[in-house]
Formats: sequence, C-alpha cells, structure tokens
Amino acid sequence: MSSTAQLLEAVRKEARPGIWSTGVNLSRAGAVALQSRTPTELELRVRAPGRSVALTVTLYPNDEVWECDCDGRMDPCEHVVAAAITVQQAEKQDTPLEAAANKWSRVVYRFSRVDGGLELHRVLVHADGKEEPIEGSLSGLLAKPALASTLQVEQSDLLADRLLERRTRGAISPEKLDALLQVLQQARNVLLDGRPVAVADEVVPPRALIEDKGGQLVVTVTKDPRVVEVVSPGVALCGDSVARLGETSMTGAWLQNLPIVRTYSAEQLGEISSKVLPELGRRMPVEVRSRRLPTLDRELKPRILLELNQLESGLSVLPTLVYGAPPSVRIDNGRMVYLRGSVPLRDEAAEQRLIHQLRDELNLVPGRRLTVQGQEMVRWADKLRRWRGDLSGDAASLVSPDVRLRPLLQVESIGTGPGVPEVRFTLEFQVEGDKGTTTRTVDAAAVIRAWTEGLGLVPLEGGGWAPLPRAWLDKNGQRVADLLAARQADGRISNHALPELGALCETLEQPPPPGLDRLAPLVEGFEKLTAPTLPEDLSATLRHYQQQGVSWLSFLRSAGLGGILADDMGLGKTLQTLCVLGPRSLVVCPTSVLPNWAAELKRFRPSLKVCVYHGPGRALDESADVTLTTYALLRLDAAVLSARTWEAVVLDEAQAIKNPESQVARSAFGLKANFRLALSGTPLENRLEELWSLMHFSNPGLLGGRRQFEEKVARPISEGNAEAADRLRRRIRPFVLRRLKRDVAPELPPRTESVMHVSLDERERSVYDAVMAATRAEVVALLNEGGSVLKALEALLRLRQAACHSALVPGQHASSSSKVQTLVEALGTAVSDGHKALVFSQWTSLLDLIEPHLKSSGITFERLDGSTPNRGEITARFQTPEGPPVLLMSLKAGGTGLNLTAADHVFLMDPWWNPAVEAQAADRAHRIGQERPVMVYRLVSQGTVEERILGLQEKKRALFEAALSEAAAATAITRDDLLELFS
Repeated sequence: MSSTAQLLEAVRKEARPGIWSTGVNLSRAGAVALQSRTPTELELRVRAPGRSVALTVTLYPNDEVWECDCDGRMDPCEHVVAAAITVQQAEKQDTPLEAAANKWSRVVYRFSRVDGGLELHRVLVHADGKEEPIEGSLSGLLAKPALASTLQVEQSDLLADRLLERRTRGAISPEKLDALLQVLQQARNVLLDGRPVAVADEVVPPRALIEDKGGQLVVTVTKDPRVVEVVSPGVALCGDSVARLGETSMTGAWLQNLPIVRTYSAEQLGEISSKVLPELGRRMPVEVRSRRLPTLDRELKPRILLELNQLESGLSVLPTLVYGAPPSVRIDNGRMVYLRGSVPLRDEAAEQRLIHQLRDELNLVPGRRLTVQGQEMVRWADKLRRWRGDLSGDAASLVSPDVRLRPLLQVESIGTGPGVPEVRFTLEFQVEGDKGTTTRTVDAAAVIRAWTEGLGLVPLEGGGWAPLPRAWLDKNGQRVADLLAARQADGRISNHALPELGALCETLEQPPPPGLDRLAPLVEGFEKLTAPTLPEDLSATLRHYQQQGVSWLSFLRSAGLGGILADDMGLGKTLQTLCVLGPRSLVVCPTSVLPNWAAELKRFRPSLKVCVYHGPGRALDESADVTLTTYALLRLDAAVLSARTWEAVVLDEAQAIKNPESQVARSAFGLKANFRLALSGTPLENRLEELWSLMHFSNPGLLGGRRQFEEKVARPISEGNAEAADRLRRRIRPFVLRRLKRDVAPELPPRTESVMHVSLDERERSVYDAVMAATRAEVVALLNEGGSVLKALEALLRLRQAACHSALVPGQHASSSSKVQTLVEALGTAVSDGHKALVFSQWTSLLDLIEPHLKSSGITFERLDGSTPNRGEITARFQTPEGPPVLLMSLKAGGTGLNLTAADHVFLMDPWWNPAVEAQAADRAHRIGQERPVMVYRLVSQGTVEERILGLQEKKRALFEAALSEAAAATAITRDDLLELFS
C-alpha cells in the first residue's frame, strides 16, 4: 500500500461520517487543486462553499499527518478528507493532480515605474493564460456567483481591494503604497515591470559604519547593500524583492541624502559612545570597526543599584540607574556616562518606571546620595529589607546585621527491595539571629540562585535580607546545585546523584543515604563488575567486550540508573541491549530499522513476545514483552506511550533527539521508565547541547539545566577550556560506554581513508565562480552584521552543489561533471577487480545524475533513499555474491541501521562539515563481519569550498573527542568558520 493510500485510510478512520460525506462531495465537485508539492508534503487548495478564499490543506503522506487552516473543531475536517481522496484518486488513475494555476483564475498585481513612483494595474490571469484587466473592484466580481466560482482569491487580495476602492491614475501615493505593500507580503503574484518579485516583510533601513581614520572617528551612513534601485518614494528593489525603506527622514525618500559622513575627534569619544552609537543603534544596523569604540549590546536592560557604604557613625545610600552587571553605563540626569564593556540601547520607558519605583518605595532619586545616622539608619535598614532591587557596597550586609544562614539537610528512604532504595532529601537554610518570634527558613534553591548570580544577599520570606554563607557555598555550592537539578518535584533524587548526596552528608556530619554502598562502581569505576547473567533463551555467543557491556547495562538497570551506549558502529549495540530487555520494554527506533529490531529479537531472544506498534491499526499489546515503535509515532502518540510506566525504554539511533526543543525530544523526555538507555554511535555530532539532550533523557538532571550547561560547560569547552572538558568527562564517564573498533576488535580488517582530488573543467569552474561571486559579498556582510547563520548555510549549499555538478545549480544544464566522471572511472576499476562499493550523497538529485552514467558504463547497481519502500530486499540482494556491485544511497537513508559488509569500497560524493555523519555511512561496510580492508574515498573538487570543509571537519571531530575522550580542547562551528569558508 502506498503512503498516500495509508494516509487516506488514516483519515477515513479518524473522520466522522458526516465529515467524510461532505469531503467526498467536495472532491467530486472538483473543489481541490494542487498548489505545490515536495517529496514529503503536498499543499492543496480546497474551494469551500461560503468562503471567498480557498482553504490550504497540507498532507504529509509518509508520516500520516495532515493540517488545514480552516480552524474548524473537527480533525480531520471535510477539507482534509476531500484533499486526501483527490490525491489518492489521481494516484490510482495514474493522472497528475490538476494545479491551481491551471484550474482557477488568479489576481496578478502589475507594478510599473512611472514619473514619481509606481503605478499599479490589477489583472485576472485565467487558467488558459489569458489576461483580463480588473476595471472595478474585486468585491464586485465576487458578488457574481458564476464568476466567483472560477476565481482563486487570497486574503491579501481582499485586503488590497479595500485599499484600492478609489482607483487612481499615475503614481500611487507613498502612504497608500506603504499600506499596500504591507498587505501584499503574502501575495503570490506580484510583478514589477513584468518581472516576478516578492514583497519583503521587513523595513530596510540604512547601514552605519564607524571606523578609525587617522586620529579621528568617521561615521558613515549608507544605503543597505541589498538595495538595487529606489523605484518609488520610500520603496526600493532589493534583489528579487520589493521592500519599504526605513529612516527616510534622514536618508530622503529617494536616498538622495546618502552617504552621510560625520567626523569626530578623539576628544569626542565619550559623546560617540554615550550618544551617537546608541542613537544610531536604535534606528539602524551599526558596524563598529573602530578599535577604540565599545560594541553595541542590544540585550542590556536598565536597573537600579543601591550602593551602601558604612560611615563612622552612619550609613551612606547612593542609588544609581545603570545598565549591565557589572554596570557598563550610568545614567546621570538623562545623560549616558560610559563606564566599561558594551554600550546598551537605552530603554527610556523602562528607565522612567524604575525611577518612579525608587521614588515611591524609598523616596530616593538616582545620583543623589543620602546619609543617615542613629535611629534614622535603623529605619532605613527596615526600608531596605523590603526593597527588592540590587544592593552593593561594603555595608550591604548591614541590612540584616545579626542574621546568618545555617544549612539543614534531611534525608529519608522511601523504598525497599533488592535494588537501590529511593531516597528523598530536603535542604533548607535556617535563619539564625533573627529577632522574630518564629523560626524562618530559606529554600536552598533561592540561596543557590543568589550565589550563582554573584549576589551577597538573599531575600527572606516576610521581608528582609540575609548575607549568604559565602565560605560554605564556595566549597559546597556547586554540589548543592547539582543535587537540586537531580531532585524531582516530590523530593526524590535520581540515583545517579546519590554519591554527591553522600559527600554532602559527610560534610554536614550526617549519616550517608541508604543504599549508597550498592553504587560503589559509580565512584570506583566499572573494572570489577561481575560477569553478567545472560538470558537463558539467548542464542548468541558474546565477545569479551560485549559481555563487559552487558555487565555495565545490568548494573545500571539494577541501580535505577540510565546510560548511553555509544560503541563504535558495528560492535553490536543491539545485541548487548537485547541481553537486558525483559517484560514491559519499549524500543524506539527509526522507521528504516524497525524490521531489523523485530528480526534480531526473533533471532537472539526468541522467547520474548514482540509487539510492533506501527501502521494505521496500531495498538499496544498488554501481554507483549517488547514493544517496538518509531520516532514518528513517539511524536504523534506521545500521550499513549507516556501513559504507562515501562520497565525499560531504549532509544536506538538516539541522535534523533539531539535537539532538546524538538517535539520528538520532548516526547522522549516525557516517557516514564525505570531504566532508560540511549544507543548512538554518534551521541555528539555538532554541539554539546546534543549530548545534554541524550543525557537528559537517560539521567535527568545529571548535567543540570540547559542554560547552566551552556554557560558552565558548553561555552568554556568551545573556547578551549581543558579543565571544563575534563570535568564533563569525569561527570558522564560512569554513564557513557564507548569502545572503538580498533581497541576491541583488532581482528577487523584495516580501514583506509583518502581524498580523491577532482579538477573542474573550464565550464564547471565558470559556473562555480559565478555562484561564489553572487553569494560571497552578501553572506560575508550578513555574517559580519550578526545575520542568520541559516542564510549563510543556504548559500554554502549552492556552492557545494556547484562543486559537485553544474546541473544542480538552478538554470544550469550539464550532462556530466568531472566528479561524476571520476567516480564512474573509479567504480569501473573497483568492479572489474571484484569489489563492491557504496556511493553516498546528501542529495538524491545527484544520485539521479549518476545513474545514467553507470548504465552507459555497464555497471549494475541498486539504489536506496528515503522513498525506497523495500529497503530490506535491496540490502539483502546487495549482500549476496550475485547481487549488483554498486549501491547508491542517500546519506540520510543509509546512515543508520544497515549492515552492508559485502562492500569494501565507500565513496562520499559531497563532504560536509559534520564528520560523524560521514563516519556512520562508512561504518555500514566497516563493521563486525567484514573480512576485507575497507577503502573510504572522499571526492573533493580542487579550488572550491569543499577543501576548506575538510579542515572544518577536524574542528567538529575535536568537539566530540573533548567530551568523550581525552582531547584537551575543541571548538564548535562559528560565524568565523563560515566566513573562512567564503574567503
């Protein structure tokens, strides 16, 4: 059954009878047309009775998911039903879906340049291509039912029609044009002088540049480099977009006042820092090239700082309005005084609110010092107890002079049994020296928060402040912070944190938590773990290192701990995991390896009953020992899968949850299990946040919160801090098991990696150079100005494609490329010598271009990508001696879960900066069972960005090693890396 047929079945199952009938009628009435399609989604438009604007339905056949913008309460609605039926009928009849542009008439906006600006003509473009001017209003045409049924009208068309009720000849007024362009941002059919353009959703201001010239500072305001031409007052052509211009009062409506150049002497540095730079930054992007001028920080917020100083017989209070901590600027009588660091963008409304708060609560004014003595000082101390702002100075502790905090720890066992008992703990700080009648306490979280923020005081419930026990916190604060991160809402602590709790108990001279002795391997190392007790039904002989892995997994499970099994590809992570699975186990894996898990369970653990939770009629089997499902269904059916408590949850190819913000990661975090295991040969591919996500699943709280991890761990490691990398390795070492093939499988044949350098011919070089010239200036400017890294990566994608094959570049046509010719020659030699080869590319379009050359050369092959339905048959056929000698694979489809040891040659067509993904691909062949040396070739076009990408791979490899091995430093991908690629 095709994916569209499965989608229709899912819609039929979910739809109510009345909704289904209405959808059938809509489909029969021809109300559905195709707007656009990609390999993974279909966007369709549905004409619904009583609606002027056709509704948009998006179908995702591979995931059996649908969306409609009708905002109806029924899901699926009749529009989804109509769309799904129409798509399936077209597939059954083997006829293309009718496109909306070929079915209905649409409104087209033709702007043309005239004296003084732009003139607009609206026309109807009919399905047959004929055009008809719209003489009156669009609403008038829609009032005619026969005509309205032939029109595809968008919401932007209706809004524009209101603005154009009064037809004007000649140039549109600037005010009306500004409103019209805002409306047309979502319009699909806008032309300028006959050329299609988009309407930008941003206002394009000028750019400011501040640089040193001699002994002076020069400020230059110029137009945005994207502006090609001003076509109307306040409107410009920017590439293929029409955009509204900003700050025209400064630049002139036609940018006739630009460039604006102002020169300042060195003595005016303070004025530029405190006035010119913030004012420009509020109005436009500013590039500071001066080494004498501070940077601009748009995130700094104002605050009131009370400086308290003890005098011989009194107390001095000086409130100041500042930005930053420590203060970078001070506001004196409305004037900014630069102190250090970055310069903020002033928020004068927020400043006024703070000034009013200061006056209302303390009757103070920023910048005016108050000195109090005697009883007045006591009354001021009471006032300051209620003040919730920031305090500094040598007298800050005088706010509560006799108060001190003492830690109180309570630990109790709340479980019994053979495993490690559950432990609950509470930590509070008792307020001593307080003159109140009741004993007050401060929650440990509030104390740790104040300590981490560098404050000297913590607010007390009911008013007042207490000085932090700084000496005690400097010694134990980080341990307490880690324990709080590992504590659940009911006070229970994750077992992985029990050793830390034991150390805190020892510091406070209290008995250790119960069951701590059973976790000795966490502290002492795992070398002395006893041999595992293997399942009686296990039909496999384990290697020595696999037995050690099972011992480690068994210990973690019995101790109520989770882990990450990160063995190198091909060392049998699946088999080791099968040895510790029992009743009520859940395995989540990519769809592509779901059959492999079912087969491995049947082969190695035949007594376990398996439930494959997949397909339209999926249902959980309460009697099953092991339930298998996919990441797509984990996301869609999160409520079902998280409703029960599993004995064990295993995530295979766990890098699927590397983005902790993704829906699938959040669904995984919500699963309830006594034992959590993540399997991944690449637990870290790009950023350390990915390792945090996997560890947050397996051992929640072990690495603290995301923000804390980023500040205390990820950023220092990316900056080359060896101590931070060592702390992370020590922290995760008990919970991550990683063995490399070269260490535990010395009998495995060697693997050799080399680079095949390809020289572009003259035509290919001209295409590549043209793409580089068209993108370099734009991307470099974008990155220097703090623009989107994603846009830079899009431009990098175009360059990489040009380096592989000119036909991948839009508008270019080529039958072959130097890289494809080099590949085919190498494959011919390998096949003639009796070798089998895997060919990987990130782009299926490149595989399409390779296929004809293999056929013409007489090289038989198979292909496997995301659209391949019979993956198992293809891989099985390739593995046989009679199978084809070449397998073309997309990097995404072939990077996980496949055993292809029949191949001993691997060709990587398009190198990328993430070496872990390429290593996964190569490990399809270089794994246990391989009997021949494996050759891995990277095809790299000389003189292109691909050569620089190889250097960037080394940085990514260093990041991986810093976290999981003994490397001293690492760096993540940065803007500078991307700038270097475009240099």
